[in-house]
Amino acid sequence: MTALRLHDKVAIVTGGSRGIGKAIASAFAAQGARVIISSRKQPGLDAAAAEINASGPPHPVVPRACHVGKTEQVDALIRWAEAEVGLVNVLVNNAGTNPYFGPLLNVAEAAWDKTFEVNLKGPFEATRRVCKRLMAAGEGGSIINVSSILGRHASPMQGVYGMTKASLISMTQTLATELGGADIRVNAIAPGLIETKLAGAMLGSKQIMDRYFDHTALRRTGKPEELAGVALFLASDASSYITGQTIYVDGGYASV
Repeated sequence: MTALRLHDKVAIVTGGSRGIGKAIASAFAAQGARVIISSRKQPGLDAAAAEINASGPPHPVVPRACHVGKTEQVDALIRWAEAEVGLVNVLVNNAGTNPYFGPLLNVAEAAWDKTFEVNLKGPFEATRRVCKRLMAAGEGGSIINVSSILGRHASPMQGVYGMTKASLISMTQTLATELGGADIRVNAIAPGLIETKLAGAMLGSKQIMDRYFDHTALRRTGKPEELAGVALFLASDASSYITGQTIYVDGGYASV
């Protein structure tokens, strides 16, 4: 379907060195987007870009280190992208962290601050900067926030993480309303349990896995590649009349 092609898009994918972000970047590049991937460490980005580029996309993926929790680094990334690659019209806020696993009342302040800094402040500041540039240029765009099913359901042992993901959904809805007149669409993807490094603590717990499978229609975990198609759809003109939505990619967890 031609509407899924991204030949006129410049995209930044945060958290792009592995897992969900890497899968999304690969899908975007295959459809012709000029893609910049970011994460904190350059070596991991270089390896991810080399792997994606080995498949021969129309434009090579460009790796650029950025800690999304540091506003000055976010600002530098977006300024560099516009100067070196072009006006960014697709932003995937995928970078995330979950440093604390335990009862909510016992979380340390440092872990709380880090989780909100990376999972919420970073996406907001990146979105703010991309959207202001798009509005100044009179161009539309697509913002895609990677939330979680834990932003909708109770998240025992992961309460702070769940709060940040719930806030991302709220941010998605508000910005979609405020930016619709500028033809900037804002949507979210809420993954279920996906086989990534971030989910390692859950994947290694039989109790958590048994409970998850009991509440998941497909009775399995997901793979990063299974989110890439949804992100591609939301980035493309095929979703031109969709904004303010959260799409659950959870194997049916929300429906059981």
